[in-house]
Amino acid sequence: MSDLLNITIDGRPCTCEAGEYLYDVAERNGIHIPALCRSDAFEDHRACCRVCIVEVEERGRRKVVTSCVYPVERECTVYTNSEKIAEERAVTLALLSKRAPESETIAAMAREAGGAEGFDRLVTLDGEKCILCGLCVQACDSLGTGAISTVNRGVDKMVSTPYDKPSADCIGCLSCANVCPTGAIEYAQDATSRTIWNRTFELALCERCGSPMGTKDAVHRAAQQAGVEEPRICDACRKRELADEMMHTYRYV
Repeated sequence: MSDLLNITIDGRPCTCEAGEYLYDVAERNGIHIPALCRSDAFEDHRACCRVCIVEVEERGRRKVVTSCVYPVERECTVYTNSEKIAEERAVTLALLSKRAPESETIAAMAREAGGAEGFDRLVTLDGEKCILCGLCVQACDSLGTGAISTVNRGVDKMVSTPYDKPSADCIGCLSCANVCPTGAIEYAQDATSRTIWNRTFELALCERCGSPMGTKDAVHRAAQQAGVEEPRICDACRKRELADEMMHTYRYV
């Protein structure tokens, strides 16, 4: 059994296991720490945005750490919004606002942080929402598709498909768009198709209610990986079908 540690976060006593990430301890105890590149979908974290910084006091000394990758190893006192943290977080969000000026999420967080001055001289990337956190690439890789990746270097660095062309490996599942914290990955969808990463996919429709169950490529891949037949009806209709069968069985028992 892991050793238990008693720490204090913003004046609140908290208990955690040795090695547990500080961000997780705070969230479990109802203490919110703002973050952008953190996703509960993945166990490994990238610490890219640095919005989740906090101040940790150990043995009378204070230091600024990135809470999502900082393991608690001894008793300590944590300040999630001290004067120093508030100032540094405002600077971080101001810089991210320059990187992704079209992101409403970052703009709202920057306003809440109070903003920071002195960055007017920095170049703003017009029309950009991406902060290069890598969550979308991680999501795509976790499915084994690898349809997108980080390409180029320096100021030209971006997330894209190979050669910015429609990828034969993409299945249009929206995993990348769903984990994107800034809404940078856009897609279009109508009653029968979905377009993302410059490629249009046909949707698989429920045979009962006609609602989309995902792209045909994504449904096929999921069934193949699970070793089952491709579904013909959606989850909602399947649940209703099961409920009807149980009701019918109960009625004649």
